[in-house]
Amino acid sequence: MKKLAKLVLAATLGMSATYASADAISDAAMSEHRSAQAKVRDEFRNPQQTLRFFGVKPDMTVVEISPGGGWYADIIAPLVQKEGQYIAAHFFVDESTNDYYRKSLENFNQKVKDSAPYQGVKVTAFHPTKALDIAEPGSADVVLTFRNIHNWYMGQGEEGIDNAFGAFFKALKPGGVLGVVEHELPESADDAAMKKSGYMKRSFVVAAAEKAGFELEEASDINANSKDTADHPRGVWTLPPSLKLKDQDREKYLAIGESNRMTLKFKKPSL
Repeated sequence: MKKLAKLVLAATLGMSATYASADAISDAAMSEHRSAQAKVRDEFRNPQQTLRFFGVKPDMTVVEISPGGGWYADIIAPLVQKEGQYIAAHFFVDESTNDYYRKSLENFNQKVKDSAPYQGVKVTAFHPTKALDIAEPGSADVVLTFRNIHNWYMGQGEEGIDNAFGAFFKALKPGGVLGVVEHELPESADDAAMKKSGYMKRSFVVAAAEKAGFELEEASDINANSKDTADHPRGVWTLPPSLKLKDQDREKYLAIGESNRMTLKFKKPSL
């Protein structure tokens, strides 16, 4: 009976911890500091389900790669503010950096300075060939990258991809998680499409992660969209929110919605 009681208690505690984590994520996602415009995109980005799938908890050190304007940071930073650490591996800026990336980093740093949910955030730099020390080696519980891999491949090719996944592996603790969300190209498509469409093949992403030493633990359809054929005139940017064709076939692309995305959970092997 004592053994049974202990098992019941352990299960209850485990369930409580799970629900507490889920509530904390919900609270962060629904917080009023997030704009109504940002919350509208939750329908397509599914942040609560995605963060739970990756196992993000309030006491973790979480590194987000290239957070841009902070759409996910607005959720993760306050989520881990009290018990953990949010590290923004933001754009690397030097004399060759264009104004878009420079301004994005400036605006993010202003948030860290002025916004209460961002207090305690640490900003580092990431670039697939110029800045790879995103966090102290072996310090991160989770590294997250949302819709970035195509940029590195289009810009720096396989060298950039290898460097990126190597940097993530180095930053993570043994047993740590790499969470990837990326626009998904059908496996039947020509590989050349990855160089210009903004879509990547799942097999390519998995191979790159495994080459760096990761193990694929699980895949999810949380961010899948069966309406997306991934063969649009302006690539992924044909779809919302970019709508690069503007009014041309606008209703058609709005009806499709945002891109079909793979959601992959990798693990750095434990020692």
